[in-house]
Amino acid sequence: MKHILLGLSLLTIFGCDTSKKDYVLLKGEINNPNSDSLLIRNQNLSKVFHLDENNRFSDTLKVEPGIYMLYDGKETASIFLKNGYELELTIDTEAFDESISFEGNGAEQSNFLAKKALLEEELLDLDALSSLNESDLKLRLSEIKSELENFYKTNSNIDSLIVTKGLNEIEPMLGFYERYLGESIALKKALPEGSKSPDFKDFENIDGSLTSLTDFKGKYTYIDIWATWCGPCKREIPSLKALEEEYHDKNIQFASISIDDDRSHGGSWDKAKSDWKAMVNDKNLTGIQLFAPNGWQTEFIRAYKINGIPRFILIDPDGNIVNPDAPRPSSPNLKTLLKDLNI
Repeated sequence: MKHILLGLSLLTIFGCDTSKKDYVLLKGEINNPNSDSLLIRNQNLSKVFHLDENNRFSDTLKVEPGIYMLYDGKETASIFLKNGYELELTIDTEAFDESISFEGNGAEQSNFLAKKALLEEELLDLDALSSLNESDLKLRLSEIKSELENFYKTNSNIDSLIVTKGLNEIEPMLGFYERYLGESIALKKALPEGSKSPDFKDFENIDGSLTSLTDFKGKYTYIDIWATWCGPCKREIPSLKALEEEYHDKNIQFASISIDDDRSHGGSWDKAKSDWKAMVNDKNLTGIQLFAPNGWQTEFIRAYKINGIPRFILIDPDGNIVNPDAPRPSSPNLKTLLKDLNI
């Protein structure tokens, strides 16, 4: 009997050791995929998972325990991988962040990261935070810090690598938001609502004519400051075009001012201008398309303290500032603002 018990004990011990997998099994299904594959990577590893005809995938990879980034061609998500995990992932890319879900051994860790992403998106609403004054912003960021710390500390089953990394990132992240939003608050102090807008004269229009700010009087004017090389600027183009179409018969006009310059086009102003014209035509950009004559150094750009793009400006029919840092076309807050102005 002792020999039998000993044998069973050894079988249990060695059975557990030999059953441990030195890889991660990752499988799943992608609804409405943005590409024919997924990419998993961090600074030390990169692995492609190919989708089959049913938009499913299954493969293995060996990893060091940690947080990895998942890319589907357009969207990204954080996942936690550790050898021995068997994860099944489902995503509908039409609601990427809200739909991403994991099942199987180790799923709790990646589901926690998905919840973290949604929580940060909810708490760090740039439009809501930018409407606060300096003291209220500090108070709100302090409240957000407490909420995020509590989120990490009350999830006791989450791997310490995730918790430690997340807690260490809170202060630097909120510090960035405070600096970024502080610039917006300072801008609104320097260029308050109702004050006269800085002026510009004789900017070249895409049709070769010249346009000045005074030409816009009589209607609200929503100005987009952008450049052909600016990724975030280009991501706003579909929303801006839709907005222009929706409001085409309203008391508002839309103007885009390119700040492409020689420094971003191989030292050539001619190339900067030709690239601008090419993109306006290729993308069939609508609204009033203007070219700032001196790029970043254009007086109008400097007067509005523009250090990053895209920037959106809203001016009233009399040429006065409504908002020197208006919501983006993709933000629902812009339509709320326009509704408040009876546009």
